[in-house]
Amino acid sequence: MTERIESAGVPRARVRMSAAQRREQLIAIGRQLFAERGFDATSIEEVAARAKVSKPVVYEHFGGKEGLYAVVVDREVRGLLDRITTALTGGHPRELLEQAALALLDYIEQETDGFRVLVRESPVGSASGNFSSVLNDVAHQVEHVLGAEFKSRGYDPKLAELYSQSLVGMVALCGRWWLEVRKPRKDTVAAHLVNLAWNGLSHLEQQPTVRTRRRP
Repeated sequence: MTERIESAGVPRARVRMSAAQRREQLIAIGRQLFAERGFDATSIEEVAARAKVSKPVVYEHFGGKEGLYAVVVDREVRGLLDRITTALTGGHPRELLEQAALALLDYIEQETDGFRVLVRESPVGSASGNFSSVLNDVAHQVEHVLGAEFKSRGYDPKLAELYSQSLVGMVALCGRWWLEVRKPRKDTVAAHLVNLAWNGLSHLEQQPTVRTRRRP
């Protein structure tokens, strides 16, 4: 179906969006609003207003704000995991750490709205993935790398999960900080993250102990 509009005195037809195009538009608008304001402060009214449609159109596509949020988050989760999985191509563990760090920083730089959506708190009772679930998935991939490395060096491979969670958490927290400051340069941030992680890992004690204890 088309609408007639005037341009420079000459009427021309404007093609309406298909259902698929409208859905993509609403997802893009929802992504932007959730990034700017978070889930609670975003309303279906504002989504509809920005899209220049009525509220029932949004409900028809997503069933409500929770449905739109779930679609946005699912796309971001899959997109970030795909980036990191694709980046993990190097054979040496240090190269893998660099690639994972750069993949996350690339995502933050290029998909800032998406990252802001992921790091915000999910609505109570939401079944959607969030940044914590993404980090767990990434940590499981890193765990396999560390497990093999630990075994070859005589460390307990059962501890690979603990170290993978620590490493991924360090990169993620630094990434949230870098999102706001955007300096130093991305490659410099990745280099220093890997420097801390790798030089620490390369001199691990096999049986570390806590050297200071609190008095009872």
